[in-house]
Amino acid sequence: MSVTAHKPGDGFLQTRDLVKRFDGEPAVDDVTLSINKGEIFALLGSSGCGKSTLLRMLAGFEAPTSGSVLLDGVDIVALAPNERPINMMFQSYAMFAELYVCDNIAFGLRREGMAKPEMTVRVEEMLRLTQLEAFAKRKPHQLSGGQQQRVALARSLAKKPQLLLLDEPLGALDKKLRERTQFELVNILESVGVTCVMVTHDQDEAMAMASRIAVMSHGRVLQVGTPQEIYEHPNCRFVADFIGNVNLLEGELTLDEADQCEVTTACGVVHVGHGVSGSLGMAVAVAVRPEKIHISKTRPATGVNLFEGKVREIAYFGSYNSFIVEVKRPASDARDFRITETNTTRYEGEGITWGDRVFFWWDDSAPIVLMR
Repeated sequence: MSVTAHKPGDGFLQTRDLVKRFDGEPAVDDVTLSINKGEIFALLGSSGCGKSTLLRMLAGFEAPTSGSVLLDGVDIVALAPNERPINMMFQSYAMFAELYVCDNIAFGLRREGMAKPEMTVRVEEMLRLTQLEAFAKRKPHQLSGGQQQRVALARSLAKKPQLLLLDEPLGALDKKLRERTQFELVNILESVGVTCVMVTHDQDEAMAMASRIAVMSHGRVLQVGTPQEIYEHPNCRFVADFIGNVNLLEGELTLDEADQCEVTTACGVVHVGHGVSGSLGMAVAVAVRPEKIHISKTRPATGVNLFEGKVREIAYFGSYNSFIVEVKRPASDARDFRITETNTTRYEGEGITWGDRVFFWWDDSAPIVLMR
């Protein structure tokens, strides 16, 4: 079964039933996507999920086993990479060490035979866009990682492609620089208005940069949506578990009404504030994000979705604390719950520490019931 983000014909870039097999095994398996003009779209997944193979098929570096790729309504599968109005920026940046920044940016334009006056104007435009005017006469080794990334982006945009492909664009940068560069890169892409497809395994990067995300696993697209839709409304166990942290409770559906349902788990009954239109007794999972769970050493007034356990681990992350709370289950092994609590003051609140008995609970709007 393929996943379609929009109706066929809506998207500026479309893949239809796209398949790529290596030695008979599918690396990309029946992928149908529709990507809007001017959109920053992320292919997100772990190593080996097929996202880079999909990107290479868009670029023309890999030929599909079957299926089609349409750009602005034209099937481009038969076109060679240099015949497609597409540019690809690689993780390594692939700059020429012996050339100045301005010459690296001009390289593709020169190969196309652009007239020198026009090329000079275009390079200056790209230098301004990426705030590299002061570095035009430097060589790549004289630049920081973030500056090299901007040179590679300027070179990719210089030819004014209809589609820009980014392969792990910030993977070579350290964490702080990567976070800062994410916003710079989005601002540049939005100012140009180019349609962009990026590949990343970094969830935070995809959430920060993309207008929509396709989560991939084993060559298939499992869910397409905005960062908020993917995080708050995952459609299966894999997506819930892959995006951010989550507590997953396996159980069976024991109540299902229009405005509520209940799932009986080994830890107890989880009450959910909406129905799911399932069959009583069916196996389901309940997903609860750690930040949606309250924790206290004193018993709260609520009796719904209330559990008790022992604090096994605590980690301090500055802006928040992370607790691992162990819960004993009848006729079963203990299981751990991950709970995060925002640090809103410089001082400890209740002073929860290792070994404390605690209560934790969540509102009935917090859990997500997953049927697959």
